[in-house]
Amino acid sequence: MKKTFVIAATSSLLFSASVHAEQFLNIYNWSEYLPQQLIEQFTKETNIKVNYSTFESNETMYAKLKLLNAKGYDLVVPSTYYVSLLAQENLLHELDKSKIAAFTNLDASILNQPFDAENRYSLPYMWGSTGLGYNADMVDGKDVKRWADLWKDEFAGQLILTDDVRDVFGMALIMNGHSVNSRDENEIRQAYDKLKALKPNVTLFNSDAPHTPLIMGEVNVGMQWNGTAYRATVENPSIHYVYPEEGTIFWMDNIVIPKHAENKDAAYAFINFLMKPENQAVLVKEIGYAVPNLGALNHLPDELRNSDVIFPPKEVKDKGQFLSDIGDAVSIYNQYWLELKR
Repeated sequence: MKKTFVIAATSSLLFSASVHAEQFLNIYNWSEYLPQQLIEQFTKETNIKVNYSTFESNETMYAKLKLLNAKGYDLVVPSTYYVSLLAQENLLHELDKSKIAAFTNLDASILNQPFDAENRYSLPYMWGSTGLGYNADMVDGKDVKRWADLWKDEFAGQLILTDDVRDVFGMALIMNGHSVNSRDENEIRQAYDKLKALKPNVTLFNSDAPHTPLIMGEVNVGMQWNGTAYRATVENPSIHYVYPEEGTIFWMDNIVIPKHAENKDAAYAFINFLMKPENQAVLVKEIGYAVPNLGALNHLPDELRNSDVIFPPKEVKDKGQFLSDIGDAVSIYNQYWLELKR
């Protein structure tokens, strides 16, 4: 998800003939999603130079990989349901787990998800939740407990939603008692009808940095990812994150290697580097999401290791729903999404 303080080592995928002898790694990732210090440390340890490019939506990433026929990038970070789509279209390299030293140390509870049942094509990068964020200086926390609270008249013109069709429709589907992965057009239409009634409260849709408008006072309440909420709280302790009582939306972003990547050895080297517990801990500290190698916990201070915002309690996880593949129903969602944002 979603989610640019990251500075590319170079943003271009075109290099001069004079550097052909050098090793390169071309990464395509979400904005604000990989600390620059890890890029620099990887290059220092391996002499592999990193070309880092970012995208703001799964749709943009998918269109780019299709256009390039899975060339041009060596590592990409799609969300759950796009892993299965890319695999179905034969755009992904099947992982050789014998080349991934940390695989057996990864959190088994988040492996083997339905979108990649045997982790043939992907490994978890980070995972998190979509919930509610609010500024306690402007909003009484007692008024922000449920998704349904966003519909209150008192929040007219104060609301932010993520610019993500699955998040926004997932919220309404949960409120209607349906799966966030519904493929039923009637249920999707009912969600659309509920969301139409919310529009007067919405100031903006933002998935690039949804915490920024909250920090800047452009909005006072709305959807946040737990990681962006964590980063907002670092800047302004009045920002709070809430797991909605109706149920939280969970998602996972994943590392994949495109089928025709030219630097697969460098990609495996980066995966092994990133999965080291101390580097996983850097991700948690800088980005604010949970990571797959639980060894990272041993490298975190108590306030992060015990953070319910970063690591949701079991009862929250049990009540929440993970986003997954919706097949051809994506066209139905997109149709109503365009209507909603019109």
